[in-house]
Amino acid sequence: MGAMAVPATAGLTEVGKRPPFGEYLATTWRMRMFALRLAGSRLVASLLPNRLGVLWIVLKPLSLAIIYGVIFHFILSGPARPENFVQFLIVGVFIFEFFTGCFGTGSKAITSNTKLVQSFGFPRILLPISVVAEQAMRMVPVILLLGILLLVLGEPISWSWLLVIPTLAGMGLFNLGVAFVVARISVRTRDVQQLVPIISRVLFYVSGIFFDVDGALAEYPVLLTIVHLNPIYEFIAIARDVLLDGYSAPLLAWVAAPIWALVTLVGGAIFFWRAEERYGLSD
Repeated sequence: MGAMAVPATAGLTEVGKRPPFGEYLATTWRMRMFALRLAGSRLVASLLPNRLGVLWIVLKPLSLAIIYGVIFHFILSGPARPENFVQFLIVGVFIFEFFTGCFGTGSKAITSNTKLVQSFGFPRILLPISVVAEQAMRMVPVILLLGILLLVLGEPISWSWLLVIPTLAGMGLFNLGVAFVVARISVRTRDVQQLVPIISRVLFYVSGIFFDVDGALAEYPVLLTIVHLNPIYEFIAIARDVLLDGYSAPLLAWVAAPIWALVTLVGGAIFFWRAEERYGLSD
């Protein structure tokens, strides 16, 4: 028996080897608990140094909503300002935070775990998966607070509120695909990590977080259609549809959002997998 055959018979894998895609996904599924435990431990580690601990999970989006609410309350007017402005803004900010968390942290999924990547043989795709799992854990108290705030602000509770769960699940799949893409690109082009905050800010302003895009762009139908095809806008619009009384998301959002999620997830997974053998060589 050759020396190279010994690791295989012992159940070990060669670091940096790229297996067939189907086998890669099967191994990823078998090791899914690794990603979940890594996500949980990283979440706890990020909160322990702070005196307020878990409260920061909800304080950050809440403080952002207050700041934007105060600023744009005096700026917005006319058709660009939704009737239920405060509720509209809170839902937008809270849901957008889910994307930015996955996008920003996902870009560092490989580069922030260099020693782990270079030392052990495992599907590297588990690292961006753990990032999105961590952000999903963070969303649990955020969504609970969102429900409380909407009730306090006078939104009638409805069975449609339960639809926010599959809405966030679909957005989570989209976020996961995005994390796959930026995680791979950042390995060889670290400058991408510097661009992530800029891209996030641009997406914030073009996704209708604090203004009604239908009212603001009513006279520009082509531009309005382009904005409606923005997947971030679509998921936020659907969340507003199921949570806010009197708000209806465009039909295009209900149709295109799941398509975006599926295409981004599958395309991102393949894109990430194709560079699997190079991640162990990152520096």
